[in-house]
Amino acid sequence: MASVAPEVEARRRAVVDLEWTWLRQVHGTTVAQVEAPGGQAGAKADAAVARIPSAALAVLAADCAPVALAADAGVIGVAHAGWRGLAAGVLEAAVGAMRDLGAGDVVAALGPCIHAECYEFGEDDLDTVAARLGDVVRATTATGRPALDVPAAVVAALGAAGVTEVQDVDVCTACSPDYFSWRARRDTGRQAAVVWR
Repeated sequence: MASVAPEVEARRRAVVDLEWTWLRQVHGTTVAQVEAPGGQAGAKADAAVARIPSAALAVLAADCAPVALAADAGVIGVAHAGWRGLAAGVLEAAVGAMRDLGAGDVVAALGPCIHAECYEFGEDDLDTVAARLGDVVRATTATGRPALDVPAAVVAALGAAGVTEVQDVDVCTACSPDYFSWRARRDTGRQAAVVWR
């Protein structure tokens, strides 16, 4: 297990008193399969899955989408879905890894992330995401500029993986001062999305 500062460990234990699997997120599609509590901590990955008791899986985000996943058979997962990960298929990879562990129906929860009204996006990159997930991801900012609709992209990617039940907290990190946003305020802090069983 990778070491963390004692104050960080104390904050984690205050949320859930288990060994955490946290990731060195790289905006890719690698899924860490966790086989022991705290296993794969510090792995270079953007998703983690487990089918063991006492697992706590975490991703960090400021504007990217944190997605919590749960299924029957005691299978859980978590994913960090930025635009590059969405375009590459990180959510489909996470759901596929859960199914490899015996999951049937998977449900998801989308945490706070940047929303289209605040997310001006280059047209070439928008074309890349739309080519994979459909035109539902195209939107405009509050000022009428091209934008990526991250929640719509998450729902489309999960739908492609067969996940139809998605709960969305419907909070824009850029609009809300209660959440960290790199794009809006250059915040260096991150929210944690944690799934455990």
